[in-house]
Amino acid sequence: MAVLAMFAAGCSPGYTPGLGELMSLQQMRHDKLWRAAQEQNWELATYELDELEEGFDDVVRFHPTHKDAPQSLSLLVPKIMGTPLTAARAAIGAHDPSAFGQAYDALTAACNGCHQATNFGFNVVRQPQDATWFGNQDFAPGR
Repeated sequence: MAVLAMFAAGCSPGYTPGLGELMSLQQMRHDKLWRAAQEQNWELATYELDELEEGFDDVVRFHPTHKDAPQSLSLLVPKIMGTPLTAARAAIGAHDPSAFGQAYDALTAACNGCHQATNFGFNVVRQPQDATWFGNQDFAPGR
């Protein structure tokens, strides 16, 4: 169970994390997934992908519908994100940087497609371009 789900379920009755809060965590996980794979730290990449999937589960759990989305998030998120997440998992499992790059680009395109489908197309994600985020984490394996 994702951290926010545990918090919402056990620590504060009635608390529901906002969709923006959940998606901010998704953005962080998306970034960290890229950085882990760039260092070929496949164990960390697997962990970040697991967290990303749990985050999508939380989106569906806490926000099966959203006031601005013309379609249900509980239908859109699994439909749009399922195949790219599976491809990313396969590339990570194969320890294949090239396949991972393609899978990550497909995952990123799916994120943007979901944003378009839910009227959040103004929110565009991409591959990380620099090291400004997470300067306090070493992404290389075994240090």
